[in-house]
Amino acid sequence: MTQARTVAEIASYLGGTVQGDGAKLISGLGTLETAGPDALTFLANPRYASKVAETSAGAVLMSPGGERYGRTAIEVANPYLGFAKLLALFYTAPHEPLGVLPAAIVDATATLGRDVTVYPGAFIGKNVTIGSRTVIYPGAVLYDNVIVGEECIIHANAVIRERCRLGNRCIIQPGAVIGSDGFGYAPDGRGYYRIPQIGIVVLDDDVEIGANSCIDRAAVEVTRIRRGTKLDNLVQIAHNCEIGEDCMIVSQVGISGSAKIGNHVTLAGQVGVAGHLTIGDNVLVGAQSGVPSSLPANAAYSGTPTMPHKEWLKSSMIVPRLPELRKTVSALEKRITELEAILKQPRQEN
Repeated sequence: MTQARTVAEIASYLGGTVQGDGAKLISGLGTLETAGPDALTFLANPRYASKVAETSAGAVLMSPGGERYGRTAIEVANPYLGFAKLLALFYTAPHEPLGVLPAAIVDATATLGRDVTVYPGAFIGKNVTIGSRTVIYPGAVLYDNVIVGEECIIHANAVIRERCRLGNRCIIQPGAVIGSDGFGYAPDGRGYYRIPQIGIVVLDDDVEIGANSCIDRAAVEVTRIRRGTKLDNLVQIAHNCEIGEDCMIVSQVGISGSAKIGNHVTLAGQVGVAGHLTIGDNVLVGAQSGVPSSLPANAAYSGTPTMPHKEWLKSSMIVPRLPELRKTVSALEKRITELEAILKQPRQEN
């Protein structure tokens, strides 16, 4: 953790405004419930505004104009974002470059930039290029001809297959596989002939890949994930997919081959996307949804198959009532049958 800072210094770092004692020293961060007098907390959800009166925190990060209850506050437009930046400021120390440590295997043809760290047990193949200030943790494997940009972090036991390319500031979490073979087989009448997957994976700048996620190399050209996109753990991206900028792909999402995902798309947990379709920009797909066809931009969808989110909400409200509705329909069918039988009876003359 870094040194203590005054409330005024923190406000200046965030571009915020101080309300109260700007000279108060802050040495750490905490929640509204747990923060002590030397810690700063944040209020992002107005539903918890009353807890500001109860917190022991020395200062509160909050939106402009909120009730301070006499507390020292730093007002910023986005308290949640501000708190995230302060976590990095207080608790994330720059990595001290250590060079190539003993028991790391680095091929003589590899090119390493300045201040690179390669931990014991890592393997760097032939003609690999690694940018300055990148860190390769134990057990990570970089196949031949891989290119990794500057200030990347390749965590333990991650694998980057041959010829794949990473931009700057990419983070690959433990166990992730970049460039595994795509799932391609051609039926030959008796079984399946394996189709060689000769393409690559390209990750643009600031892409992050979660633990044990897998991104398949293209069959022929490129599987691409564009700038700023973040993948959670246990995500599967199939061959030849194109994922746009600043997307959020949540845990256990599976995207089939050749799907095209636009910019600023959010796929919530366990969403399944069929192959060869397009999802437009600014789309949100709710958890456990199945996407069998393309989705237009700037909308929210849910369900299997997907439908506009508001329609899905109406439909899901009906589901718990289905047993009751079934009984009602059965009773109506019985009554209709009885009425039809009455109508078929011969009419008696007076």
